[in-house]
Amino acid sequence: MRIGELAARTGASVRSLRYYEEQGLLTSGRSPGGQRYYREEAVERVRFLQRFYAAGLSSRTIAGLLPCVDAPSEQTSGAALDRMERERARLSEHIDDLIRTRHTLDELIAIARDHRERTWTAATS
Repeated sequence: MRIGELAARTGASVRSLRYYEEQGLLTSGRSPGGQRYYREEAVERVRFLQRFYAAGLSSRTIAGLLPCVDAPSEQTSGAALDRMERERARLSEHIDDLIRTRHTLDELIAIARDHRERTWTAATS
């Protein structure tokens, strides 16, 4: 199938498909005219990639997980699980940082509201 059909079937943009190829996550053949063509299996591969991207994984991380998909073994599946667990821990740490940042912002908002209220009350008294 051509790139437009793959995009339509997966909901991925043509640009994303080209990016996946540039990153070595997806492969295509070429017609004599130089147009990309994909095998039927590319549909599932793109959907798989989209799930990893939706989970917040980078192209580099996804590339590191693909051996488990392409050549499943006890070793590759163990490595993939370890990598996903590290990514989850990294995301959890980032979430904790964001929660602390939000808390600090909440404190600043409360201070600003209090200041505004005291200033407004003093000005109208």
